[in-house]
Amino acid sequence: MLIRLLRARLRLRPFLALLLLQTVSSVGMLYLPTLNADLIDHGVVTGDNGHIARVGGLMLAVSLVQAVATGAAVYVGSREALAIGRDVRSAIFHRVLEFSAREVGRFGTPSLITRTTNDVQQVQMVALLALTTMVSAPITAVGGALLALRQSMAMSGLLLIALPAMVLVFGGFIRRLRPLFRSSQQLLDRVTTILREQIAGVRVIRAFVRDRPEQDRFTAASTGLLELSVRSGRLLAMMFPLALLVVNLTSVAVPWFGGHLVARGSLTVGAMTALLSYLMLVLMTMILAGFTFMMVPRAEVSAERIQEVLDTPLSVVPPTSGVTSMPATGLLELRDVEFRYPGAEQPVLSGITLTAAPGEVIGIIGGTGSGKSTLLGLVPRLLAASRGALRVGGVDVSELDPALLARTVALVPQRAYLFSGTIASNLRHGDPSATDADLWQALEIAQARDFVTDLDAEVAQGGTNLSGGQRQRLAIARALVHKPAIYLFDDSFSALDAATDAALRAALASSTRSATVVIVAQRVATIRHATRIVVLEQGRIAASGTHAELLATSATYREIVVSQETLEEEAA
Repeated sequence: MLIRLLRARLRLRPFLALLLLQTVSSVGMLYLPTLNADLIDHGVVTGDNGHIARVGGLMLAVSLVQAVATGAAVYVGSREALAIGRDVRSAIFHRVLEFSAREVGRFGTPSLITRTTNDVQQVQMVALLALTTMVSAPITAVGGALLALRQSMAMSGLLLIALPAMVLVFGGFIRRLRPLFRSSQQLLDRVTTILREQIAGVRVIRAFVRDRPEQDRFTAASTGLLELSVRSGRLLAMMFPLALLVVNLTSVAVPWFGGHLVARGSLTVGAMTALLSYLMLVLMTMILAGFTFMMVPRAEVSAERIQEVLDTPLSVVPPTSGVTSMPATGLLELRDVEFRYPGAEQPVLSGITLTAAPGEVIGIIGGTGSGKSTLLGLVPRLLAASRGALRVGGVDVSELDPALLARTVALVPQRAYLFSGTIASNLRHGDPSATDADLWQALEIAQARDFVTDLDAEVAQGGTNLSGGQRQRLAIARALVHKPAIYLFDDSFSALDAATDAALRAALASSTRSATVVIVAQRVATIRHATRIVVLEQGRIAASGTHAELLATSATYREIVVSQETLEEEAA
């Protein structure tokens, strides 16, 4: 999976340039011990200063070329590794933007954040090590072994002992590290989830004096991650000393056995020096390769998690060539619509048939879990209907161009979310080209002028520096700036007091007169003057009509009214 992920994003030209630079660097590195052996045997031993100067100058030139090639290779490899990380991160981000609520719910927000940050970082690190060391490692290892054989066939037999020992050391440890790294990423997801919950719900935690239990919960998750990291660290701490032990034993064995050969005259001092250099070069290359392979198990786990996001099929698939015009702008039609989550025994919505035309205000009310928010989520295709037909402007939403659908429909969600920035930047999410006058007009309609005195006032992430009612009014103003043909209000007035609610609805009535308005509400007062009220019960339409008609014909609606203590007012 890791190779597949990297291969898809590795550019050919930079890779070829890197391969050339690494080859030049490796050849220069391998050539230096041979030159050094020649300098010792034919210059130092014989006292030929001219030969020493000539070979020494050549060694300096080779060193300079090798240093330049190495620096350029590291630069190209680093840029390419960072580009791979950028591309993978961008691919995850754009894929998540295509997800419907179903896919986001499957992974969870904390896991998606971890996959986009930590997992990408693991893959990027392995790409960096591979491009800066692993490309030259085969050239250096094979070339060093061949040149060592050239110096002395008998002494090169040490490689037959050292190399298998090195492979056993790294192979055994990497096999044990792989499952630990997989568990580590899962525990990191868990820690991120708990931390995100505690930061977002800090008021609830303090209100119910749950500080100590929440601290214990976070400590338990963090301790589990710590213990797993310590186990991994112990294995890593043992691996490199064992690898260095093999290197040091080899460096002792070469002078020990080589000295006897030099004494018998079957090996020169320069050849023994070159042989030692080549053996050290091969073994150190093995250590560098082992360090990279040590990172591979964790990167493989991260690559699998990344690829899982990228390969997840979309439940809401945009059309390849969507319809770009509507024959009946503002018309909303649902015909026998059903929505069911995968594997669920019962559908969330079933048999929903509803028509809303421009100029109409449709109110939707029902008990908790009756499917009101799900129904609104189907219109802008945050979710895809399992069955039936849902048309906007006379065209099925599955055939509409996503950009046209987004311009036609504005959804004000149940939980009003604002982005960090200013009030103006938040409102211009509805229309980036909106003027300040347009923004002030939307704020006036949304009854937000009483607390907004400056469009450049700062808004914290999520709008946490504002009250719930203020966030809802700014979210409504953002939808008004958008100026769509269909407004969807998902219980967007729940945090408003009765007076503000009434004033806002009155202002909305005049500004949205030519648009289609659908309002989901818990309070009867919010929708009592709607053109038509739809009562949902267990995912089905239980009744439909005006406020007065439903009071007379629908027991479910009457119960809702009674629960809100408005029946006496109606009788009066």
